[in-house]
Amino acid sequence: MNRILIVDDEILIREVIREYGDLYGYEVDEAVDGLECVDKVSRKDYDCIILDVMMPNLDGYSTLKKIRDINRTPVIMLSARTEVDDKLYGFELGIDDYVSKPFSPKELFARIKVVIERNNRSSEEIVEADGLLIDDCAHVVKIDGNEVHLTNKEYDLLRYLVINANRAI
Repeated sequence: MNRILIVDDEILIREVIREYGDLYGYEVDEAVDGLECVDKVSRKDYDCIILDVMMPNLDGYSTLKKIRDINRTPVIMLSARTEVDDKLYGFELGIDDYVSKPFSPKELFARIKVVIERNNRSSEEIVEADGLLIDDCAHVVKIDGNEVHLTNKEYDLLRYLVINANRAI
């Protein structure tokens, strides 16, 4: 069962998304602001995060930056802000999709499904190079058969560098 986290300060939005999540067979967790989101993401793995932009304490963009320091969980921004610059800024920070309020819950869950499937396909890769093995499925790195323990950031950086070998970065 896929696990999603809804981060929105509006209880009605969270309730609607939770109802549809239950209907479509997702395990749904909620956070009322960015601080609670970061805390939950640091303690639990999610398959997708639905993140509002305008929230108290820590806005969606700042929350996204903190999430990216922890992991690469797919994030769909959900916002009443419809300006192109707002959307572009979200994409620059690494969101996977942007949905404007008001929204169709059916469309939102179609997008969630696609984002999760895309992420699962890309994480099924095994990268090998000169005695180094990076297994995205197991999130394991081995050098000459010996497992190396890395932080999420170290893992992401190593994988990125290996995949982009022989390119100027």
